[in-house]
Amino acid sequence: MLTRRHALLLGIAGMCAPSFAAPSLAPRPLVFAHRGASALRPEHTLASYAKAMEDGADYIEPDLVMTKDGVLVVRHESNIIDTTDVASRHEFAARKRTLVIDGITETGWFTTDFTLKELKTLRAKERLPQIRPHNTRYDGQFDIPTFEEVIDFVAAESAARGKIFGLIPEIKNSTHFHRLGLDPETIFLETIAAHQYTRHAPLELQSFETGNLKAIGRKTRAINPQARVTFLMGAPDELPPGLMGKPNAMNFGAFMTPAGLQKVRRFADVIGPSNADLIPRRKDGSWGRPTSLITDAHEAGLLVHSYTARPENSFLPKELRNGAAPEARNPEGMIAEVKRYLDMGLDGFFTDDPALGRLAVDRPG
Repeated sequence: MLTRRHALLLGIAGMCAPSFAAPSLAPRPLVFAHRGASALRPEHTLASYAKAMEDGADYIEPDLVMTKDGVLVVRHESNIIDTTDVASRHEFAARKRTLVIDGITETGWFTTDFTLKELKTLRAKERLPQIRPHNTRYDGQFDIPTFEEVIDFVAAESAARGKIFGLIPEIKNSTHFHRLGLDPETIFLETIAAHQYTRHAPLELQSFETGNLKAIGRKTRAINPQARVTFLMGAPDELPPGLMGKPNAMNFGAFMTPAGLQKVRRFADVIGPSNADLIPRRKDGSWGRPTSLITDAHEAGLLVHSYTARPENSFLPKELRNGAAPEARNPEGMIAEVKRYLDMGLDGFFTDDPALGRLAVDRPG
């Protein structure tokens, strides 16, 4: 019998009746390199992306934030206090300040207070030195890449390796940047249109916001016909940033219901929930009862790409920890966690360790 999910995988639009173009799926679940191979190299550096491609990732993830002079650079957030040496740079000491971004108050140094030329003088460092001390040996070796530099680098690696790597960029903090007079969506569209690689290689646009996905989802597909649009989902009780303060706004939990997923399908191809939305964690860290989110999403005509599989004990469910220190690597635990989600029908997943992600997909049993 041809189920609704089989129809989705085969791209049969008539059965799924999507209001957006029907997505297609690779023959096996996709491995997304979360900020590169960030368990093994400092995140969002060319070294992290190179390691991810070497280790078998299908897609590379650059998170996109803006500079003062309107350039898209690759950082997980605009606040660069944890991922660069900016705090040690006396010439920039006066730029430390406090901002509210997406409802959260942060203190540090922000990319929107620096030109690209100034940011290029900073050096990247490991975000989690207590958990990943082996990555600190690379502190100071790499700069902050621009989105264009990452595209060129992935295209070069693709040509050298004879393998097509997808890109899965996330536009961060869109509402915040627009309040500052910046327009990340326009720059994003101009950038992908200017590069042959992003016009033809697999491309998946992500955001935790609904407004920008609705505004540029179809424009992205017009540039790259195989592009997909992913609505990332925060905690169920949280609001998407662009909906904060609006009357009758839906929180992420409402979007995760069958009725909410039908609304998501009007502007996206994929949902990106956390792994805890697939199987919640109890207070002691153990797994609770699995949810029906994957099945419900497939019924709505959506794929599911979840985040984030990490190889250290502290990130794993209690059942899969190996008794070593919280920061100890536990490869078999991460592989077992991913396999559990794949058995539930997961279509792809983000991981800090793509080599282990590849094993989870390819290893029998």
